[in-house]
Amino acid sequence: MKYAETLFWILFALVFYTYLGYGILLAFFVSLKRLFYGRPLFKDFDEWPEVTLVIPCFNERSILLRKIENTRKIDYPKDRFRVLFITDGSTDGSAEFLSGFPDLECLHQDRRAGKSAAENRAMEHVRSEFVVFCDANTDLNPEAIKRLIRHYQDEGVGGVSGEKRVRQDGSTEAKGEGLYWKYESTLKKLDSELWSLVGAAGELVSFRTRLFQRLEEDTILDDFVQSVRIAKAGYRFAYEPSAYALESASADFREEFKRKVRIAAGGWQAMARLGFFLNPFRNFTLSWMYFSHRVLRWSLAAFALPLLLVVNAMILGQSAIYPVFFIGQIAFYALAFKGYLNVRKGGEGGVGSVPFYFSLMNYAVFAGFGRWLGRRQSAVWERAQRKEG
Repeated sequence: MKYAETLFWILFALVFYTYLGYGILLAFFVSLKRLFYGRPLFKDFDEWPEVTLVIPCFNERSILLRKIENTRKIDYPKDRFRVLFITDGSTDGSAEFLSGFPDLECLHQDRRAGKSAAENRAMEHVRSEFVVFCDANTDLNPEAIKRLIRHYQDEGVGGVSGEKRVRQDGSTEAKGEGLYWKYESTLKKLDSELWSLVGAAGELVSFRTRLFQRLEEDTILDDFVQSVRIAKAGYRFAYEPSAYALESASADFREEFKRKVRIAAGGWQAMARLGFFLNPFRNFTLSWMYFSHRVLRWSLAAFALPLLLVVNAMILGQSAIYPVFFIGQIAFYALAFKGYLNVRKGGEGGVGSVPFYFSLMNYAVFAGFGRWLGRRQSAVWERAQRKEG
């Protein structure tokens, strides 16, 4: 039983560190850095550089007018701001619709090869010093582009990510996804301030054009892989929460689960391809952040959770503390199951919303692992079903 107790505490420490401990350590180190160096400050450019906004979209005809109106509200010098849509593979008339707007550009081919392939093709037409990518189903705040671009006054910055925000409509999906992204954004801000972001949000992300690296066409998480490779080249990746992309939550929990499985499969694919980042002798800080923020959450922590419950049940009689942990875990998963039953019936998750979303997210890691292992996760675009915004 001593071995079982040791295993319990190892698993507990792993889960605690992944979801809370890493953030606490980050906050401590960032506080020390601020004490000695202060907070980074950025001013506007005297003369704003040229920027291309690339908007990949697949069968998004129904929301394109809204997206066009949103891009026209962006506060950036018009003579230095180019908007480029790419509609590869779309069959809903998106390209024909966009051709009716002479101030916009659209690239289209019938071949449906996926987002990474479309982005590679779009970059062949980008001539500006900086490029920004955003999703068609998001609304950017008017200041977003300027807030991103001003970071490039620091020559050590190779890319800048904006913040993803979720519209709140009271639904379980919106509450769960919104809370997750608030937590994730806090970690991203701390990552960026300590050294560099380890994975950008594809809803709004920018690069120095010359640093863009062509992606393998089967790449699932194009935004993550691109940003990490830029960091590998020796550049920092910044995070700017005042530049945000507002997006509606998934249409229901099934759509959210499908999205999470795709992300998890992409995470496994990325970990397999980016093994060099686990070498602490290249850049210890970056390796530690990548392992703590990404690898643990995409792999070990999810596997540790069910094991923790099983091992806890085996050692209940060894100490008075173990029944407390066991009851706590049972109560948490009972709330998650209650949340699941509620949303399955079309209602709200209530107090079970957060436990349900957390459990759904970690279950998706297993499903994503199976998808990746069996090479069954396609990188080809599939439009996500989201709530009406």
